[in-house]
Amino acid sequence: MTAILGAGISGLSAGYYLLKRGLPAPTVIYEAGSRIGGWIRTDRFDGDGFVFEAGPRTIRPKGPAASNTLDMIEDLGLADEVYPICSNHVAARNRMIYAKGKLNMLPSDLMGVLKTVPPFTKPLFFAGFKDMFTGRSKTVLEDETMYSFVERRFGKEIADYAVSAMLCGICAGDAKQISVKFLMSSLFETEQKHGGVVKGMLKEALNKKGKKDAAKDLLSTLAKRAKSENWSIYSIHGGLQTLPHRLGTVLQTNGVGIETDVKFEEILFDDSNVRLRVDGKERIVNNLISSIPSYKLAKRVSGQHPKLAKELSAIPYVDVAVINLRYKSPDLQKHKGFGFLVPPIENLPILGVIFDSCCFDMEDNTVLTVMMGGAWFEKWFGTNPTDELLLDVALKHVNKILDISQPPDAYKVNNLRNCIPQYVVGHHKRVERIRAYIREHKLPLRLCGAAYDGVGVNDVILSAKKCVES
Repeated sequence: MTAILGAGISGLSAGYYLLKRGLPAPTVIYEAGSRIGGWIRTDRFDGDGFVFEAGPRTIRPKGPAASNTLDMIEDLGLADEVYPICSNHVAARNRMIYAKGKLNMLPSDLMGVLKTVPPFTKPLFFAGFKDMFTGRSKTVLEDETMYSFVERRFGKEIADYAVSAMLCGICAGDAKQISVKFLMSSLFETEQKHGGVVKGMLKEALNKKGKKDAAKDLLSTLAKRAKSENWSIYSIHGGLQTLPHRLGTVLQTNGVGIETDVKFEEILFDDSNVRLRVDGKERIVNNLISSIPSYKLAKRVSGQHPKLAKELSAIPYVDVAVINLRYKSPDLQKHKGFGFLVPPIENLPILGVIFDSCCFDMEDNTVLTVMMGGAWFEKWFGTNPTDELLLDVALKHVNKILDISQPPDAYKVNNLRNCIPQYVVGHHKRVERIRAYIREHKLPLRLCGAAYDGVGVNDVILSAKKCVES
């Protein structure tokens, strides 16, 4: 018997891949909450034509991990439910940052790179020149922060306003702490190998010239469609929660048990089996897949494996407040686009605002999502802020930045505690040590989910697939 801990998107995906590979049944998924889907959570208001997303709302369609997700979506029969945003859509073209007291449109084409675009004080192509004329680092580095790497290679403005803001949107994290290997592993390795990012990319491009990309022939129908139509991002009709719900239906139809509201107490490894303490009863399984947050797993293995628990609990997490706002008036926003991010240098409590009704059809509504806190949550809100405080801060900044002063007709405050793991410097080495410990002690335990192999939807689904394959 195989047990999976957690019915978020990664745990459900692990169950899906177990079914696909025809591995031994039965399989059961234990979920502590009352619902499946984890941080993917959609509140539907069908009669009013809009949805609120508390967590992820879009998925990127490019790259191997993205193709894997599109394969799954097609296999689940959801291809016709996909809601794509193509590269010529206003939400794909217009990305903004709030800096120096105003909204600034980021460059979306070559001309934008060749001219000075606020908040930058010189054209962005100068950043490429800086990299080309910056020598190799004096020592070979194993890792460094995103901020340090970008400042060293491309300049302080790029680090302050571009990369720092981008990390606020991706992981609500501080670029001065997050590992460069989180998002820029290939660029970092290129610099270490060739002495410069641009120089290395040119050399590697010349070496690859003329080589056929065999992977193109392996794409699923949906992935080929995404490529031919040049999707920028996509969601699913009815909200992204449609995906974990369909996974749950398929799993249960094929005999995979999903138990919610489970009180999960302890894990004990005994010879080749695992003894789980669940709802006060002992259950014995042959294999265990954990997709739950690393700090939660640490608590359950600390008695028997304190060294493993110490490594698991050392992965930090941040809190994010997500405030959904709905106004019964269309086009309240003067600016059209995906939304805007706020770089930490601006010293504001909000991370950014997503213009949901610019991205997707919300009928005659203006729908916004305000993201706040992250690595700076306690600085701005303390340890236990009220929903009223969070809403008040969100509305204050929507008024200040977007000039929307009227009260929302509907809203929802989501205070997501410990929701996003932070890949700080040394994270990848820590994950290697965790998995090496599991191998060396021959524990029938495999790990997947946001704590280990990437925090995006594509990342955690691929993490589940690799976990099952192992």
